[in-house]
Amino acid sequence: MPRRHYAWTILALCFFAILCAQGVRLSFGAFVRPWQEEFGVSRGTVTAIGSLSFLVYGLSQPFVGRAVDRFGIRRTLTISSLLVAVGLALSAAAQAPWQLAITYGLIASLGFGGASGVAASVAVTYWFTQRRGLAFALVEAGFGAGQLLLVPLALALISIIGWRSTLIGGALLLACVVAPVCARWLRDRPEDLGLQPIGGPHAAQVDANVERTLEPQPVGLQQMVRTRGFWALGIPFFICGLTTTGLVDTHLIPLAQDRGIPSATTGVAVALLAAANVSGILASGPLADRVDNRLLLAGLYGTRGLSFVALYFLTGGPALLAFALLFGLVDFSVVAPTQWLAARYVEPRTVGLAFGCLNAIHQLGSALGAWLPGVAYDATGSYDHVLVVAAIVLGIASATCFALPRPGGAPSARPPEPEPALP
Repeated sequence: MPRRHYAWTILALCFFAILCAQGVRLSFGAFVRPWQEEFGVSRGTVTAIGSLSFLVYGLSQPFVGRAVDRFGIRRTLTISSLLVAVGLALSAAAQAPWQLAITYGLIASLGFGGASGVAASVAVTYWFTQRRGLAFALVEAGFGAGQLLLVPLALALISIIGWRSTLIGGALLLACVVAPVCARWLRDRPEDLGLQPIGGPHAAQVDANVERTLEPQPVGLQQMVRTRGFWALGIPFFICGLTTTGLVDTHLIPLAQDRGIPSATTGVAVALLAAANVSGILASGPLADRVDNRLLLAGLYGTRGLSFVALYFLTGGPALLAFALLFGLVDFSVVAPTQWLAARYVEPRTVGLAFGCLNAIHQLGSALGAWLPGVAYDATGSYDHVLVVAAIVLGIASATCFALPRPGGAPSARPPEPEPALP
């Protein structure tokens, strides 16, 4: 029986690390009202902490990309997981919002930035030269799985043991489970084990005609930011962050609570959204290997905009569940085609920097998406105007995807991909 390639173990470890670290991060919305009540502050004040978290997370991404390129995947994920644990433990002892801003908004968020999709995406590019769309989707599914498992769990634990003990539980998970597992079994490159990546070392360059159709290959930050492909990816990805981790992950739970939807129904909606996320991610990965990713991204962003239109006009628990299902299917599913295109626009030696810069743009959008809706809510007492704006900007994101340069070669022109060795 053929031995399973260690690339699949790397993929599983990255999935697990992202599930735990990002699942904790995506639980922020569950803490909004408890922190309001604990510290007697406005929603805008609490969501400003979330905005700071996204900002720190985003600004760290280019540096994380460079750190992964220089120090490796294992060190980056292990140290980042420990940093998240420290930040969460200190947050559990906070006595004022400004202390949360330091412990959660700065310390934990630097750890979130390191234990992110950047390191996992670089691992994919090192360990897979074929089936990258599928591999990108599988590691990205860690976000959805973390949301599916940890956000409802956080809601339940906060109601049972309180928000402080819930944060301590998250710290123990990262420090005592995730960090040791990453340190023990992660490896940076196939060469470390005397292996070649799945697909072989030169699989990405098999078609010389495809290479000639690509844009000039940037080798550094200055060259990269001058390319049309980078910004045509970056603008929609900014709007992605604005409407997804910014708006939905921060404000969907408070929006449901404001509409009088029971906590049990809200928890089901969050779980449904996360399950749909996983399904959308797993579907988008194979699609990214086979279709025009520019058209795929345009369709995903457009459908996401329609989901906000539906949430604006419909209220109540059933509407929330329907929104969660539709939005979830097109939520994280934009990442695999975005990464697929980004990997085609840059050289392998700068792929970590490229992913880091795109993630930074995404998290800048997330920072605004977390903060501005809170300000709008304090001013109007409603999220209605926010939902309208979200639908409009997603329409802009969809249109921008048509400006993406063709990465060269139709998918059908690529040679068939060999099956990986299975157990």
